[in-house]
Amino acid sequence: MIKEIENRLFELQDLKFRAFHAGLMPTVEKETVIGVRTPELRKCAKELVKQEDVEGFLQALPHRYFEENQLQAIIISEMKDFDRCVGEVCRFLPFVDNWATCDIMSPKAFKKHRPELLSYIRDWIASDETYTVRFGIGMLMTHFLDEDFQLQYPEMVADVRSEEYYVNMMIAWYFATALAKQYDRVLPFIENRRLDPWTHNKTIQKAVESYRITDDQKAYLRNLKVSGK
Repeated sequence: MIKEIENRLFELQDLKFRAFHAGLMPTVEKETVIGVRTPELRKCAKELVKQEDVEGFLQALPHRYFEENQLQAIIISEMKDFDRCVGEVCRFLPFVDNWATCDIMSPKAFKKHRPELLSYIRDWIASDETYTVRFGIGMLMTHFLDEDFQLQYPEMVADVRSEEYYVNMMIAWYFATALAKQYDRVLPFIENRRLDPWTHNKTIQKAVESYRITDDQKAYLRNLKVSGK
């Protein structure tokens, strides 16, 4: 089955897209990128889910190609059973080596199991693995910034300290989104400079680019930037 999937992916190859997309992922070797657009990958994943031997593909880690990892992330995201889904996420995360695979994985099953999800998020955020941490923060952003919001969640993110660009970018993305959704409650994290200087300024940059932040809020946030960073 794995060879069949590879052949299918090469049939969908777009060389111009490959050159462009590979350039966006410095952590991925270009030779492992086939060059398949995301809509085509989603179609392929839907076909694979219906096949009885898809489990063989999911178990065949590590994959050779970037697009195979994308397929795995999409298939996991479609799983309806929470326990199976979160189990596959935990098994797959150690093999995730880039932001694109990390960010495309957003399991639908998590939405109805938020209380159970929290313990996993805490473990992911405490990990030493770049993309496991990024994924954990992303899930906190996706599922716990609306009616389930509590101040302990941005506290978890603010406590993360990393030298990894892709972790700090996700922290900035989290806080910019949190400002858009929970401005008054999250603003003190920016006022009190709870983040490292680079992430602090990146958060403000992303927030002022958001249409969900008012002009007055943007003006105030700009005044909170740290100079020289």
